[in-house]
Amino acid sequence: MMQLNRFPKDLWVVLAAVLLTMVFVIVPPLNETFVRMVLGPIMVLFLPGYSLISALFPRKKDLDGIERIALSFGLSIAITPLLGLILNYTPFGIRQIPSLISISIFTIICTIMAYIRRSKVNEKERFVLSFTYKPTLPKKRVDKALTIILILSILASISALIYVIVTPKRGEKFTEFYILGPGGMADNYPKNLKIGENGTVIIGIVNHEYELINYTLQITLGDKLLKETTIKLNHNETFTENFTFSPKEKGRKKLKFLLYKGGSGEPYRLLHLWIDVK
Repeated sequence: MMQLNRFPKDLWVVLAAVLLTMVFVIVPPLNETFVRMVLGPIMVLFLPGYSLISALFPRKKDLDGIERIALSFGLSIAITPLLGLILNYTPFGIRQIPSLISISIFTIICTIMAYIRRSKVNEKERFVLSFTYKPTLPKKRVDKALTIILILSILASISALIYVIVTPKRGEKFTEFYILGPGGMADNYPKNLKIGENGTVIIGIVNHEYELINYTLQITLGDKLLKETTIKLNHNETFTENFTFSPKEKGRKKLKFLLYKGGSGEPYRLLHLWIDVK
């Protein structure tokens, strides 16, 4: 029987990888590091299949190292969607944390089963992870070529997945520009005022341009300039400000908010309110 201190090294690595992945996905600020991007694909595309292969084939003669690795990727690609399908019919749904926990539980259970099954196999026949390739039977050239092609295809798929994760596609470039009433809602605008009475609106700008932008904000009432200011915003940065004005003349006045981007001579965004001054 295999003793606890003889727990297979490859199974130790699997358990350690599962625990590390959970830590780097759940715990801030570790979940914002590049390590998460490395451990994530390994957790999804390799560990579930490897643990299941280890449980199904505890003897070294069952599969050689290359076959175990290739089948581990293939089974993982099949197992992960099945776990997602099961989650879809639960209250948890297909979300990051439930998906991580389900894959982790499956991998840990299979790893324990692999340990139990290997412990019942004679030590000479038991599979032991080796970093040197020693095929159990002579391979034909065609078999070797197919194995190499399979490994290269798997590596190419993993590389493509990592590239997509690390360099996500950019969405549409735009700027949010809005005005709200004093209560922070799109209502109760100061549309009816008396001469000298104060009116307040909330101005909001959100940069979704994927770069630092220098904005110029101009506010006019009728033909009079009330305010002009420059605002610098990084990508996904937000600017909000309470703007209070007081009309000096009676009549129907147009309160305009003009937003310029960079050094453009034409307004990039334009908003307005009609104010009845009595």
